[in-house]
Amino acid sequence: MPEQTFSATFWGVRGGYPKPGPTTNKFGGNTTCLEVRAGYHLIIVDAGTGIISLGEKLTAQHQADKKPIVATILFTHTHHDHTQGFPFFTPSRLGSSVLHIFGPKLLHQDLEAVLAHAMLPPVFPVEPDKLRSLRVIRNVSESEMIVLGEPDAPPQVCNVYREYKECSPGEVRMRVMHSYAHPQGIFVYRIEMDGKKLIFATDVEGYAGGDRRLIQFDQGADLLIHDAELLRRSTLTGTLPGRAGVTAHGRWQSRWPKPPGPKSWPSPITMPSTTTHFWKTLNNGPKHSFLRPL
Repeated sequence: MPEQTFSATFWGVRGGYPKPGPTTNKFGGNTTCLEVRAGYHLIIVDAGTGIISLGEKLTAQHQADKKPIVATILFTHTHHDHTQGFPFFTPSRLGSSVLHIFGPKLLHQDLEAVLAHAMLPPVFPVEPDKLRSLRVIRNVSESEMIVLGEPDAPPQVCNVYREYKECSPGEVRMRVMHSYAHPQGIFVYRIEMDGKKLIFATDVEGYAGGDRRLIQFDQGADLLIHDAELLRRSTLTGTLPGRAGVTAHGRWQSRWPKPPGPKSWPSPITMPSTTTHFWKTLNNGPKHSFLRPL
């Protein structure tokens, strides 16, 4: 892999629950998971059912080249559609894998405890301590930054106010914005390397006139990945097929400033019931020509 690669691959784009089948085959039916390749580093954002296929790919690669799987996993929050694939993430069962896992502490519960709870009997057959991988799990806060430096070095967490230093070439930095625009709150992540910025903002409800904190956080982003589960008319009326009154997700028709706002804006987090036909129909209209689901 080229040393300065900075790329993103969507493995899951649904919110709520997975929806496989012919109506979702173009954009996928798995719940949220993003793979980011930044230089030597593998970063995974959220562990919806999309992480299962990603894990299979990583495991096959490991079997071929015998290199250990080392990944940094970022959780935006711990609702089921963002964690339900983790128990089936095959690299977690390999003794050579090293997984550095970060996320929020919500409702006074540590991230590690929440993830473990989903794998305890009688709801799951394999307890977390039976997994062979080395897992380093840590809560992070809005005042902290995760830094990836040398390929073999573990992530460093530093305080952005007291331990800030100039970024070295090839260094990857991950900043956090704690958004309250979702039940129990969520983390929005900004991943930066060599002047390039990627924003992952899922499950963010809209505000009248736009979310000013999010707009500020996203300034100069090269890629903004934003929640697109709802239409404006759905958030105004509270009527969605099978999900009446849902207000826990955002809409893609959010207000955004001209540059230095986001340069590219795919909108992958969609309702389970949203079909490929819906996205194609929506994109055919001139008013929606900027929308790119993937």
